[in-house]
Amino acid sequence: MQFMPETIYQQLIIPSSCAGFRLDQALSALLPQYSRSKITQWLKNGNITLNDLPALPKLKVYGNEKIELNIILEQTNPWHAEPLKLNVVFEDKTLLVIDKPVGMVVHPAAGNLTGTLVNALLHYHPNLKTLPRAGLIHRLDKDTSGLLVVAKTLSAHTYLTAQLQERFIEREYLALINGVLTGGGTINQPIGRHPRNRQKMAVIASGKPAITHYRIEEKFQDYTLLKVILETGRTHQIRVHMAFIHHPIVGDQLYNRLQLPKNCNESLKTTLRTFKRQALHAKKLGFKHPSNHKELLFESPIPEDFATLIQIIRKENVS
Repeated sequence: MQFMPETIYQQLIIPSSCAGFRLDQALSALLPQYSRSKITQWLKNGNITLNDLPALPKLKVYGNEKIELNIILEQTNPWHAEPLKLNVVFEDKTLLVIDKPVGMVVHPAAGNLTGTLVNALLHYHPNLKTLPRAGLIHRLDKDTSGLLVVAKTLSAHTYLTAQLQERFIEREYLALINGVLTGGGTINQPIGRHPRNRQKMAVIASGKPAITHYRIEEKFQDYTLLKVILETGRTHQIRVHMAFIHHPIVGDQLYNRLQLPKNCNESLKTTLRTFKRQALHAKKLGFKHPSNHKELLFESPIPEDFATLIQIIRKENVS
C-alpha cells in the first residue's frame, strides 16, 4: 500500500507554555511529526494562518493564538500494511492503546521496512494512513516492551501530541540497573546524538532538555529495580541517563557491558548472559481522553523474560 497525497486541515491554540517563542519554534514544539524546515515553508506559502491572517516564521507568540493549517501533504514513505499480531489493550473511535512486545520496531526505516508496529497498525486500521506517523504519539525502542497510545483521528492526534508536549502524559517504566542506589532522585541532563557513535545518544551540553525521575522499587546485593517516570521523551532517554550516573540498565547492548557479580552462581550467570536486551518495560500509561477529557490509566504486566530475570536475582542476589 503506497500513500497518496492528502489534504491536512488542522486547528490548534498556542499554549501559554510557548509564550515568547517564535511562531516556527512554537509550531515545531506542537507538531513534532513535521520538521522545522517544512513548517517554515508552509508559513511562507501561506498554508498556515495565525488568528485568520498570514503569518511569518519569526513572529513572536504570546499564547492563546488560533492557528489553522491547510496543507497538501505528500507522503514519501512507501509503508505497507501487514497482518501482524497486535496486543490491543484498549480501543474506541478515537484511539488505541497497544502493548508492544520485545523485538518489534515501531517505525519502518532503513533495514526495517517490514515487520514493524506501523505495518501492523496499517493493516489493523487502514485509515491510519491519513495520520502523521500512522497515529503514533510516542515511541519505544525495539527491545523495550510496554504501552503506546495511537490516535485514530487527526483531532485526537493533535490533542494527545499537545498533552505530550505539555508533559501531561504519564509514562512509568520498570528498569533493572547495575549497582545499588541509596534512594530515588531526578536526572536533569540534556541529551543529543553521540558525537562519535551515531547509533548512540549521549548527555551533551548542546542536547535537548531531558528529565528523568526514579524511585527504588526493590534492592538486591548488586542490582536495583527502579520505577522510572519520564518528564520528557528523548531517544534512549532512560538508558542514557542511567548510564550517565554509572548505573546502566541490565542487558543493554548499546550502553552497558555484561557485569557479573562476585561469587555469581551458575544460575544467575547463565540468566545474565542470555538476557540480551535492556531490562526496561513501559509499565503504566496515563492521559486524558481527547473527546471526554476523562483520565485514563493503563498498566502492562512485566514480560516473562524480565519477570524471570527479577525472580532469579531476587533468589540468588539477595542483599
